[in-house]
Order: sequence, then C-alpha cells, then structure tokens
Amino acid sequence: MAKPFTSLGHKVTLTLARTAAVIEHRFEETFREHGITATQFNVLRILRGAGAEGLCRNEIGERMVRRVPDVTRLLDRLEAETLIVRERTGEDRRFVSTRITRKGLTLLERVDPDVRAFEEEMVQHMSQERLTALVTLLDELRSGRHTDS
Repeated sequence: MAKPFTSLGHKVTLTLARTAAVIEHRFEETFREHGITATQFNVLRILRGAGAEGLCRNEIGERMVRRVPDVTRLLDRLEAETLIVRERTGEDRRFVSTRITRKGLTLLERVDPDVRAFEEEMVQHMSQERLTALVTLLDELRSGRHTDS
C-alpha cells in the first residue's frame, strides 16, 4: 500500500471488507459448481431451518445474511427450479407460505459438505480460543457496544 491508512478504523473496515470478499468469492465458486448463487443457498438454508411451516417472503428477507432488493424475484427463480414451493394458506389470501422442496433439500445435502470443508479450511490454522475471541469481537463490532467475556 503506497499510502498509510488514515486511521485504525479505516484499517479495520478495509481489512474486514477484503476478508469478506475473499470468503464470498470462494463461496460463489463452490455454489456455482452446484448451479446456485450464495443468495439462493442462503434462502434454501433459511427454509430448511424453518421446517414444514415455511416462512413468508418478509420473514425470509429479514433472515438473509445479505439483504436483497427483490426477494420475490429471487423466490420466483427458486420456484422455477422447483427448489421451493409457495402457497397461500389460512384465511388471509395475502399470506403466502414458502417451503423448501425435496429437490431443494437434496441440493443442500450435496452442497453442505463443500461448505463445511471450506469453513474448516479457512480457520484450520487458528486455535479455538482465537476463533472464539474473533467471533466475540465481530459481534461487538456489529452491535456497536462492548461485551464483557
């Protein structure tokens, strides 16, 4: 780097952004091999966790790691691939429940080992203590307040 960082805060945010980009790029490569995007994978994992009840569009959007402007279009694509199913339930016809299909679950079963392998590879050189401290620090940074642990 030709110029020094303007502050420690600048160094922290740039380092975090670069680290996130490395992780995101590697995940995208993994998901591309399975014919999905990281965002689609995120939705499928959310719906797997929701169980048979499923979730409405807004609930899915709120739980996503990265917010997207058009959850409906994302769900349309997953439904076209028969990875999810949407149906109106109950008396309120505006409420549409979204659930993962057997095909979606099978896809996740194929992707999960690759994701776990990358996650382990990424942190294998760090001790459990350092990883725990890192998680604590990142949680503290995101929340904007100090946590004692």
